[in-house]
This record gives sequence, C-alpha cells and structure tokens, in this order.
Amino acid sequence: MSDDLLALFRQTGALLDGHFVLRSGLHSRQFFQCALLLQHTEIAAEVCGRLAEKLRGIACDAVISPALGGIIVGQEVGRALGKRHIFAEKEAGGLVLRRGFQIQPNERFIVAEDVVTRGGRVQETVDIVRAHGGQVTGIGVIVDRSGGERPDYGCPFVSLIKMNVDTFDAANLPPDLAAIPAVKPGSNNPG
Repeated sequence: MSDDLLALFRQTGALLDGHFVLRSGLHSRQFFQCALLLQHTEIAAEVCGRLAEKLRGIACDAVISPALGGIIVGQEVGRALGKRHIFAEKEAGGLVLRRGFQIQPNERFIVAEDVVTRGGRVQETVDIVRAHGGQVTGIGVIVDRSGGERPDYGCPFVSLIKMNVDTFDAANLPPDLAAIPAVKPGSNNPG
C-alpha cells in the first residue's frame, strides 16, 4: 500500500471510519469517498497521473469509466495517456452508453475506476465494451479493496492501493458495527 497516498486520503477526509453500507449491500468499518480526494484538481491530476504511469505499457485507443465515481479518474487517466475518454452511466439499474459515445470494432480500451470492492461496475463496463465489439486491454483503479474477490477480467488489472477492508453481510454484523447506525455514503446520498 502506498503510505503517502493513504495519507492523502486521510488528509482530504476521503478515508472514512464508521459503519457503512456499500453499493454491494455489504457493511464495512471503512469507506473510501474518492470524490473528496478528487475534488482537489491538482491532487486528482497527480494521483490519476500515477495510475496512468502504471497503465502506460498497455496498448489502448481510449479510456472508459463507469459513472459516477470513475468519471474523474477516467478523464485524468485519458488526459495523461493522450487518449479520449468516454463513460457509461446508469439507466434502469444498469450501465449503458449514452450521449452519442461510440465504440468502434476492435477499439482497445482501458477501464478506469476509483474503488473496486466486488468489481461489479467494472465488469458491467467491460461487458459494454465487448458487446460493442471493442476490446478491454487493461483495468486501472485507485483503490482495490476487493481482497482478491473481484472477477478475473481477462486482462491486466492495476491499482495504486490494495487494502483489505473487512466487509460483512447485514445478517452477520460484528457487535461493534451492530451498535453503530449504518450510513450509505455513496453518490446517491447527501452525506
């Protein structure tokens, strides 16, 4: 784990401690709110530039990211790599391409995301690229908190931070978490 990057997360208030319900429905003691880190444009450029450097050896024509959390990451990685960036967004519960974004046959994409826990949004984005005849040549994320439980995407996967954060099913919470009210800090919530 990159200690200086983790320190940046703490300094910007982007690494939260408490009782959180993740998008996956799992509960956790910690939550990475990357938007609080990425709101600082110079930090976003630096952090995503580091991620782009780890991805530089992977051939790609463009970068794609899942909305909402991955948009800034994808934009900055694309800029650092000199590639265009598009994003998939939610519609009727799943991710779709909108806004006139196109994927050409055999066009090579890197998928960029902020945080991966179970990897569902990244998998949906990979599936969109492949369904449109494109290729996914790599995945880049700022924080991999999957503990190895993410899918095998069939391409290189790189992250800046690997952090094993315990997650729990709602029916099997440890007593310390059960005693604290749960918060859903994702993008659909004001907190």
